[in-house]
Amino acid sequence: MSQLEKMQALCVEQLADDYAGVVLRQIDIPSPAADEVLVRIGAATLGFPDLLMTRGAYQHKPDLPFIMGGEAAGEIVACGSAVTGFAVGERVAVGKIGGGFAGYGCYKAATIRRCPEKLSLAQAAALSAAYLTAYVALVRRAHVQVGEWVLVHGAAGGVGLAAVDLAKALGARVIATSPSQDKLDQIDALYKPDVCLNSTDGFRDAVKEITGGGADVVYDPVGGDVFDESVRCIAWNGRLLVIGFASGRIPSIGVNMPLIKGFSVVGVRAGEYGRRDPDKGAENLDAIWDMAARGIIRPHVCAEVQLADWRQAFEMMSKRAVIGRVVLCP
Repeated sequence: MSQLEKMQALCVEQLADDYAGVVLRQIDIPSPAADEVLVRIGAATLGFPDLLMTRGAYQHKPDLPFIMGGEAAGEIVACGSAVTGFAVGERVAVGKIGGGFAGYGCYKAATIRRCPEKLSLAQAAALSAAYLTAYVALVRRAHVQVGEWVLVHGAAGGVGLAAVDLAKALGARVIATSPSQDKLDQIDALYKPDVCLNSTDGFRDAVKEITGGGADVVYDPVGGDVFDESVRCIAWNGRLLVIGFASGRIPSIGVNMPLIKGFSVVGVRAGEYGRRDPDKGAENLDAIWDMAARGIIRPHVCAEVQLADWRQAFEMMSKRAVIGRVVLCP
């Protein structure tokens, strides 16, 4: 492939509100280094960190200009001279911070995975981050047991929907919450949680009644008022998993509550878990890809948007109109 060939890439050229610094450019297709493969990208997942990075509001702040996008999937079109075990034409899932929202990307061969036959490229792109978060939370940190009640907040979002799917696969009883009845109806159709609970007017009393006293595990990517109310409906020996703060408010808790009710507040950082324990980190990824290959878990992509229509996808994400994941297709 000639270095003179061009590709589309979604670039951030300046940090600004309303995506004013985001531009779709024609740039050179890169060439793989000796230990890399060149992948023709078929789908790349959009997440809230991508939106935040356009205005410099995310913890990772790459130098300008940079190509957006992380998790992606596509087809190998060239291999570096030192690459073994992979061949041109294979479908692979790839990921790194940046570079995914483009026609092609170079990736270290040691970091890529073959796509299971059961998954489309869009599903493969949507798998790793969301399901890794759910796996570390539910398996490594909460040690969820068969038959336990798992309360999943923000169940329509990427990490929330993954937790609903995984918790069901682990044999837990799942309560999925959302303030949107339409989203709950779609969640029910996709994964059949035991209960779909509209949280518009709160959820504490309903959860206590459904579970007979409280949820064994609470999976909370929302924070704010949702965390506060979760403290009131968690069971003895429960585990309240802190995933994130989509509500915008970082809550606090009086330590008398965990003392009196005998529950734990557990922080979840899936990426950091793997960095601190690489062997277990590899086991975590192996586990979710194996489950996906066997059809035990099923990533949901609600929309596949062409890269040229990136603003449509960004608006869907910013307005929380997404069920599961939305992907961009170069």
